[in-house]
Amino acid sequence: MASTADEPEQPLDRTGGAPSITPSAPRREDSSVVAGQPRRARGHRRSDNPHVQRHPTHRKNSTEPRRRELLQALGIFQRATADQLWKLTRPDNRHDKLTRDTLLDLQDHQLVRIESVQENQRQIWVLTERGHREAKQLLEPKGIRVSALRKEKCHPVTWALLAGSYDDHAAAVTSTAAELHRAGIGHRLGFQTEIGHRLDNGFVQRADLRMRAPAAGMPVLLLEIDRRTEDAHDLVIKLRRYWQRGRLLAPDAGKYTVDLVRSRPDAIEDVGHEKRLWRRVYPPTGWEGLVPLAFVFADTTEAKVANTVAVLKEADRRYWAPRRYRSLYREAITAKDHSQAVPVVVTTLEQLKEHGANAPV
Repeated sequence: MASTADEPEQPLDRTGGAPSITPSAPRREDSSVVAGQPRRARGHRRSDNPHVQRHPTHRKNSTEPRRRELLQALGIFQRATADQLWKLTRPDNRHDKLTRDTLLDLQDHQLVRIESVQENQRQIWVLTERGHREAKQLLEPKGIRVSALRKEKCHPVTWALLAGSYDDHAAAVTSTAAELHRAGIGHRLGFQTEIGHRLDNGFVQRADLRMRAPAAGMPVLLLEIDRRTEDAHDLVIKLRRYWQRGRLLAPDAGKYTVDLVRSRPDAIEDVGHEKRLWRRVYPPTGWEGLVPLAFVFADTTEAKVANTVAVLKEADRRYWAPRRYRSLYREAITAKDHSQAVPVVVTTLEQLKEHGANAPV
């Protein structure tokens, strides 16, 4: 029977004496042992075998572009798994092995660290203080805001490092961006989280995710990620706020226009979009209407999604539905005016993962 790799083959000696095969040359003394120093009983230094690699294998697979991409992605999204980072940086790769190798390389250089491990054994990666500084140098010159640094927290008594929390909502936001980028919609630097939109009463409505993808015909898209922790009517209020934001005048609007809108708020519909505030922030969308909005539901049932969509359809029709053109001959015009509406799309994170973000509607 042939011997296995774990059990080296022993020389056969039926007589019980010394082995029948002797070394062809006398054993040479180790030149690294100083005279009078006892020889090592076991164990070898890495330098004893020149064929053993002196550096981890993952460093060989790491390149500067991959390192830069991961630092940028973690600078934008703050926390992510290797699977999410793979889809956000190199979705053309067959798997996330190169991404994990690069993360280990960055960990060796104290640029990233593992903050926690999920129940499915996926590791949550964050930037270290040093990595956060490098991410700033990569993102801020491009006009991209860097997320806050996740600082290490220790137990007040034992000083043991505490694992940070990775809430499901933050995970869903990052996964949504990852699936969009995997489908070829949006550049990894075209995503931004928690973008504020100030209303005229001072309230700031923050979008969970903003995507810029002009190459895909999507100059800007605002996304609200909901794990059905919010009531459907709360989503109606959010849509109303985005609609109100799209109706604000630009700061450089003429006095006559400002006075007209103040005295008659509906007069804003006669003011072109180029004189509105949102056009100072976002480029023209190429369609009628205001900045489009997407609701992405995650970790929920089809029944709950259907109920929410039904509420959105009826309760906020004023904000997304077209209306008749205002004209003396409007009865003869069958076309609808979408210029004052917010284009809305609804999907689920599970559908994005299963069919892809570029699948037919």
